[in-house]
Amino acid sequence: MIPYADTNYLTRLYLELEGAEKARGWAKEAALQAAAPLPVTWLTELELINAFQRCVFVTRTEGRLRVTSEFAGAAQQEFRDALSAGQFLRPALVPYSRLKEKFEELSLRHTAAHGYRTYDLLHVAFALLLGCDTFWSFDVKALQLAALEGLRVPELQ
Repeated sequence: MIPYADTNYLTRLYLELEGAEKARGWAKEAALQAAAPLPVTWLTELELINAFQRCVFVTRTEGRLRVTSEFAGAAQQEFRDALSAGQFLRPALVPYSRLKEKFEELSLRHTAAHGYRTYDLLHVAFALLLGCDTFWSFDVKALQLAALEGLRVPELQ
């Protein structure tokens, strides 16, 4: 198993949001199979910073979550520490030219028919270019695209 995790998987995992238990289960399954650490691209890193802060905003303005600035900061540090340690997460680089080519290919093949967002296309493109065979997300559309591209995806029920 060579998994790729998108931002909403990591957000749930690090902020203990709905789905965190399921996310931990997928990680445990991967560890049992001696999977490589999850690749983290520049996109995931940047999106995660914003996702943590967005959860603080949602907490403050809508009250749907319980994420304080301090909790978000601690989660960000925990993520950075895990990325530095390289056991669960690892930095991953993909040349822009290859990403652009794969992105365009996916967009032309799937977006007109299914309405995929840029971030879904980028994450699936990264997963494919990094040689991943499994795609972890809680985003139904991203999972649908990943499955169309032959990646294994988890059941969300």
